[in-house]
Amino acid sequence: MQILLKDGILLTEDHAPKRMDLFVDGNSISQISEKISVEAEYVINCSNKIISPGFVNMHNHVAMTNMRTLLDDIPFSKFLDTGFKLDSVRTDEEIYYGSKLGIAEMLRKGTTTFLDMYYGEDMVARAAQEVGIRSYLGWSIVNKNLTTQKGDPLKNAEQFISKFKGSELVTPLPAPHGIYSCDRDDLIASKELADRYDLPYTIHLSENRKEVYDIVKKEKKRPVEYLDAFGFLSDRLIAAHTIYVTLNEIKIMGRNKVTAVNNPVSNMKLANGNFVPVLEMIQHGVNMTLGTDSATTGNSLDMLENAKLASLLQKNYREEGQILPPSQVIDFMTKNPWRALDKKSGVLKEGALADITVVGGGVGQIPLRRDNAENILIYSSNGNDVEQTIVNGKLLYSEGDFFGLNLDELRKKNEEIFDRYSSLIKS
Repeated sequence: MQILLKDGILLTEDHAPKRMDLFVDGNSISQISEKISVEAEYVINCSNKIISPGFVNMHNHVAMTNMRTLLDDIPFSKFLDTGFKLDSVRTDEEIYYGSKLGIAEMLRKGTTTFLDMYYGEDMVARAAQEVGIRSYLGWSIVNKNLTTQKGDPLKNAEQFISKFKGSELVTPLPAPHGIYSCDRDDLIASKELADRYDLPYTIHLSENRKEVYDIVKKEKKRPVEYLDAFGFLSDRLIAAHTIYVTLNEIKIMGRNKVTAVNNPVSNMKLANGNFVPVLEMIQHGVNMTLGTDSATTGNSLDMLENAKLASLLQKNYREEGQILPPSQVIDFMTKNPWRALDKKSGVLKEGALADITVVGGGVGQIPLRRDNAENILIYSSNGNDVEQTIVNGKLLYSEGDFFGLNLDELRKKNEEIFDRYSSLIKS
């Protein structure tokens, strides 16, 4: 596919936006210059639009999208218990349709790549491949005594990895659920699996106070210290949440070049805490990224919503308006993820993978200029302002049109699934 984006404000790696044309040929960016005169299958006028590297959602449970609102406004412990109850009765078809619904929402809101954690990831992979989104899919590993999966979670994960390793758009990986759902041997085996296949791996970490208190009581170490003691940390680890971490833990994470995922909307809605020590992490070498978590926690899969709140929460908590400006937050959801995911993406330059998000200049985005484009994107925009989403050189969403998705069928199937889950919870 050939796509020509004309006269848009291009977000650059050095945060000096420029008005440029951008030409996509195949799955990569072929040319960027002030004026490109070529014939293309799609020519898009971007004169009042921002052209951004594609947004990367670094923490999700996308199959849970058809469970949205079923777990609202309850304590975190009940959220987990009810979620596990539903997990135990879900079918492959329900996981597949929930995943496809979430993928459609992410494309609508500008996400070109997402990192997931769940069981049944072969169904998520099927949905992702059919639609064409780039995905990193972590098979959830929990202790055999706690699992709702059929069979051994670790063996399930390795079978999944063996099946999809080398796929163009799907990267399979191990995802130990957390230190409260895995014992030491589970965690060690998960890390060994990631090492054996040379893959990133992901975990929930220090998401709530109880998790911290329980491990301190049991191991006399805080969560990061506990994991560090048996070599679990590395530059391929992606740790979701990391709310309750001390300065010493942050330094340990930084030395190991760990990637952290801030999920501000989910953290607040679950009442797990709204303040992640983002600045300290950056100062000590932790790679900071952003995620939405699932649609059962944050209720939307909107990266721009999370980006704005990530900045505002830090400003408000610290009473320092100048900190965490848009340029840093943009890196959290474009460039930084690829340090852990290891592909030639996250920046707009010739030869890079063509994963691109185009954000329109509606009333809320006027006046749009080169020198305020980053501010407009983070402070004035949300996912509904996205007009085009391009993944691997293919136009997957454009101004209300999805390519490769039957929305009517998707809506009907997921409404039926939602009704079943709603009845199960009430029974």
